Amino acid sequence: MRVRPHRAWAVAVVTFVTLVGAAAFASLPGLLIDPLHTEFGWSRGMIGVAVSVNLALYGLTAPFAAALMDRFGIRRVVACALVTIALGAGLTVSMTQVWQLILCWGVLVGLGSGSMALAFAATVSNRWFVARRGLVTGILTAGGAAGQLVFLPLLSWITEHHGWRPAAVVVACAALAVVPFVWFLLRDHPADVGLAPYGAAEFVPKPAPATGSAGRALRALRDAARTGPFWLLAGTFAICGASTNGLVKTHFVPAAHDHGMPVTAAASLLAVIGVFDIVGTVASGWFTDRLSPRRLLAIYYGLRGLSLMFLPILLADSVRPPMVLFIVFYGLDWVATVPPTIALCREHYGEDSAIVFGWVLASHQVGAALVAFLGGVARDTFGSYDVVWYSSGALCAVAALMSLVIRRRPAVAVPALAVTG
Repeated sequence: MRVRPHRAWAVAVVTFVTLVGAAAFASLPGLLIDPLHTEFGWSRGMIGVAVSVNLALYGLTAPFAAALMDRFGIRRVVACALVTIALGAGLTVSMTQVWQLILCWGVLVGLGSGSMALAFAATVSNRWFVARRGLVTGILTAGGAAGQLVFLPLLSWITEHHGWRPAAVVVACAALAVVPFVWFLLRDHPADVGLAPYGAAEFVPKPAPATGSAGRALRALRDAARTGPFWLLAGTFAICGASTNGLVKTHFVPAAHDHGMPVTAAASLLAVIGVFDIVGTVASGWFTDRLSPRRLLAIYYGLRGLSLMFLPILLADSVRPPMVLFIVFYGLDWVATVPPTIALCREHYGEDSAIVFGWVLASHQVGAALVAFLGGVARDTFGSYDVVWYSSGALCAVAALMSLVIRRRPAVAVPALAVTG
């Protein structure tokens, strides 16, 4: 008799599609730096301020969004977040002052994107899955990379041939297009459809809506901040954000353009990173189910730092084989850190793990925000990005050592049924 797949997989698919559609906003900031500098004369440092606000709010909003999902449900929070992203991206087409960029792209898009950040993926995997959590977390995390793959070449082509304003409109439309999928197909909890979580031995009742969302998020931070693993996870993830979103995603395209590489070619290389990121993140989720998360983190950060040290000598006016090798290598490692980080949060902080991960993600985005700003300042000051590449590589080596210091708590055994769906 044919076994029907568990509804949890349908929820995971909807979540994946949502993250793909919403990823358009993350593809655009690196493409905006040169066009905005040319049109308005704004310094790269000032444009970096807007990107920094966006990245910081993305992280700082996440823990409160996770608590809000417990209070109002996943569907409502994510749908509102997508509308906020569309509003912020759409309003940028009429801006004339840098403060408007900070307000629209920094504040509005930052708040919207933070409300459906990786804490969204963590919440879905925690609620709907007992078995295969690491794998599902890896797949959902890869959704952002898939979105980058879909949108980045398109947005770079639109920006180069038609200007940055039509590209911003595409971002707004992409966010709005995902709203119906969220509202009609996503469910907040397995109990809503009368099911137990995937792999669970028994039915799990839906908990009552949690009141005091802000207070719960702050209490989770207070309790976690009293433990050593939280600071180690927050520190390593801050370096993760600095070396990915803050550095490569924001500054790789303008850095490659400094060496004479066409913008479309540089953007295509970032899209290729997205291809291999999908492979690397899904594989990382599989490994996380089987190996020590802290050792995986040490390996990931060490390899990332090594690759960044070589990047300054690989940049050229055209795409050459050594650069392709870097893109493949770096892509496999891009967000492979997420599944083991979520796993360690789950082991140490239990039911509050999604909220605690939200705070860890906040440190990720603060690190990203600092480097997004400092990278632009370094380019304005030194005329190149070399010092930023080398510094980030050194920080990754520090993160590798910090990962090994994290003590792993023995996981509590959870009864599970054999599943075939």
